[in-house]
Amino acid sequence: MRRFCSLLPRPYHLPMNSLQLDSTAGKRDNGTAGYAGGAAAADEGLPPFRRLTRQEAQALIARQPSVSPWRVLAVQVAVGVAAAALTWLWWGEKSWAVSALYGAAVVVVPGVLMARGMTSRFGRMNAGTGAVSFMLWEMVKIAVSVVMLMLAPRLVQDLSWPALLAALVLCIKVYWFALLWRGR
Repeated sequence: MRRFCSLLPRPYHLPMNSLQLDSTAGKRDNGTAGYAGGAAAADEGLPPFRRLTRQEAQALIARQPSVSPWRVLAVQVAVGVAAAALTWLWWGEKSWAVSALYGAAVVVVPGVLMARGMTSRFGRMNAGTGAVSFMLWEMVKIAVSVVMLMLAPRLVQDLSWPALLAALVLCIKVYWFALLWRGR
C-alpha cells in the first residue's frame, strides 16, 4: 500500500492505516505519512497539514467571497440586451436584433434552470448530493441549450446566425468576468 501511495500525485495521496508500521523508523505510523501535509510534506519542506478552526474558516470565507449565480445571470441578461440593442442600432435590422436576443436566451434560460437547481435545498445537503446535483443540472443546461439552438430557425423569423452566435459568445464570456468579481 505504501508503494502505491508513493506513486500518486501529492494532492491525491491516501492516508495510511494507523496500525501500519513505518518502514523508515520501525514505529507505528500516525496516519499522516502517506499524503500531502504529513511526514512526506515535512521532508519536502512544506508546512504540515492542519485543520482550520471555526474562526479561521470564517475568516477565509470572508476573504474569498463567492459570486452569486443570480448576479452572473443578471449581467448576462444585460450583455444580451446590450448586444441586441447595438446590433439594431448598427445594422438597423430588427431580425438581427431578435436573433441576438435569442442567442442571449440560449445562455440565460439554461443558466437560470441550473442556478435554481443548484441553490435548492437538495443541492446543498452535503458534498455528495451537491456534486451529483451539479452534474445533473449541468446536463440539463447543455440539453436545453442544444434544443434551443435546434429550434432557433423555427422560432426566429429571418434568423441571423452570426448575430445569434455573437450574442451567445458574449454572454458565455460573462462567466470569465465572474472570476474577477470574486476578489471584490
